[in-house]
Amino acid sequence: MDRKKDELQALGTKVKYSENYAPEVLETFENAHKDNDYWVRFNCPEFTTLCPITGQPDFAEIRICYVPDVRMVESKSLKLYLFSFRSHGDFHEDVVNTIMKDLIKLMDPKYIEVTGFFTPRGGISIYPYANYGRPGTKWEKLAEQRFFSHE
Repeated sequence: MDRKKDELQALGTKVKYSENYAPEVLETFENAHKDNDYWVRFNCPEFTTLCPITGQPDFAEIRICYVPDVRMVESKSLKLYLFSFRSHGDFHEDVVNTIMKDLIKLMDPKYIEVTGFFTPRGGISIYPYANYGRPGTKWEKLAEQRFFSHE
């Protein structure tokens, strides 16, 4: 498969970091292996966002796992997107759900799950988890199974 660089804007260019939440920086490319079901996993161990009440920084590892269909998220654009949360104030649970919903809208995966491993503040760690499986398919059943067995 010929992946044309001109269809991707972030890859190979000087990094321009957004000062605000920026889902518009996300880019996709065509999945060269649509005939296979396989997992793609991203770990972002240095994720930061702001508490919407106090403005204090929150730190987390964000894990994104998905089974692609036709489109896949381009990793540099994902990095820029995740970085755009740095000055954005949102609760931990909202961050995880926002990331998942933005990626569903972007690439319509067969299955996706997003977990946030937020470091303790005030002696409490929060680990929100959200998942989605395409309705009416085996992926919807997988989402239900993984949700109910999630620790």
